[in-house]
Amino acid sequence: MTASPSVEPLSLPNGENIIAQLKKAGIEIIVSVPDIVTSDGLLWPISKDPDFQLIRVCKEDEGVSICAALSYSNTRALLLMQQTGLMDSLNAIRAIAMDYHQPVCMMVGLQGKATNESVRESASYGVRIIPPILDVMALNYIDIDSNADTNNIAPAIDSAYATGDALCFIVGQSPVIAGGHNDTA
Repeated sequence: MTASPSVEPLSLPNGENIIAQLKKAGIEIIVSVPDIVTSDGLLWPISKDPDFQLIRVCKEDEGVSICAALSYSNTRALLLMQQTGLMDSLNAIRAIAMDYHQPVCMMVGLQGKATNESVRESASYGVRIIPPILDVMALNYIDIDSNADTNNIAPAIDSAYATGDALCFIVGQSPVIAGGHNDTA
């Protein structure tokens, strides 16, 4: 296994840019089980943002059902979780999002991925298996490893809702907020 070069802090995904992309895509509701990868740079700022309604759930598969149900009322939602929750909710994703062709959009933080490695070359088995599993499920996914990747979010969500396809954003690096650091205060 070879590791890719270290990620420079300026190229890390910017939480404010991700939030702006979610707003641009018309996301109104964030359904979440907190995860360590996205909490500081996404979940906490979203929880304070009056443009979003935050629904906290106990299990990620509940979030899959909620996001699918909201799509019936033309309300766009995003399920925010980490890869362990994705793995726990695969049957709900299969049954609700894939079999019934529902635009369930998910943003998945990869706990255990080192900054200097790609997802597919990760030393963490729990990280490394995510893309092959999504490939087998034919579930569309986009890697969010750098700030440049955040520009793909709104168009991908728009496409998911236009086609009824499920979508997963894989967040490999913790998003940063203003000033290049995270502030949980």
